[in-house]
Amino acid sequence: EARHLLTCEPAVARENNCLNAAKACNLNDTCKKYRSAYISPCTTRVSTAEVCNKRKCHKALRQFFDKVPPKHSYGMLFCSCPLRDQTACSERRRQTIVPVCSYEEKQKPNCLELQVTCKNNYICRSRLADFFANCQPEPRSLTGCLKENYADCLLAYSGLIGTVMTPNYLRSPKISVSPYCNCSNSGNNKDECDKFTEFFTENTCLRNAIQAFGNGTDVGVWQPMSPVQTTTSTTTPYQRNRERNPNTIDNHINTDPGIYHFCGSLQVRHTHTHTHTHTHIHKGISDSDNGMFFWIFHCSLVLFSFDFFFSNSVSFN
Repeated sequence: EARHLLTCEPAVARENNCLNAAKACNLNDTCKKYRSAYISPCTTRVSTAEVCNKRKCHKALRQFFDKVPPKHSYGMLFCSCPLRDQTACSERRRQTIVPVCSYEEKQKPNCLELQVTCKNNYICRSRLADFFANCQPEPRSLTGCLKENYADCLLAYSGLIGTVMTPNYLRSPKISVSPYCNCSNSGNNKDECDKFTEFFTENTCLRNAIQAFGNGTDVGVWQPMSPVQTTTSTTTPYQRNRERNPNTIDNHINTDPGIYHFCGSLQVRHTHTHTHTHTHIHKGISDSDNGMFFWIFHCSLVLFSFDFFFSNSVSFN
């Protein structure tokens, strides 16, 4: 029954939470300050041909989500809408990031080409990798997420806003998001392109996380948690950098080795389980050895991704 509540469309809000979130932001000094800071460049036309300065708009949006408490920034971005006001409310939510400037282009690029552009930018590259790692769907999971952690998924998703891979809500009856791109002109890579876009549009982990936050049904599963208890930090380099100094994310990728210690600790614990007690690290898997092997394999993929990204990093002036 709990699984059904998390994976299907939840009860719709009775009041316009998106409107309430906007009002709450205006009453909070930090939220009001950084919201005004992105509204200005995102709505100011710079010429007859350019509706805005997209670079400045993106930078201001990144600052908003980096510096404003999630209670307010997420409240505006992931709010739920009442049944009697679905159209107007969902459109207010869609307009949160000023999509005419931050999201839309004169022509929709191919999604695989957009992905290449993203990977050539050190900010976008690291944040896209973070999104893939933390919003990975898992149908056998109680929450629909491989990592069983809504907070990490929402953080990773919001981190994409203000990059060339900025996603936004589609005008759809269900919660569905997508970067501004399509799979036309994909040639023989059509299947690959479809798979990429479906990670956004059909992502049950992300959808459940958004619904849970918007409807207040997240409770314990929303708060950040580690799959296992270790003696070293399990915060990802991207998250740690944002928490320590949000301004420095634009200048470099933090190569803190915490993720390597975390995966190493998993391998040690896996060896330990063969001679001592069993340890459950995944709510949706009852066999602890299989669960541990699953996480070690997942870590290997993450480490491979980090090594690949760092070894192929592009320098910018």
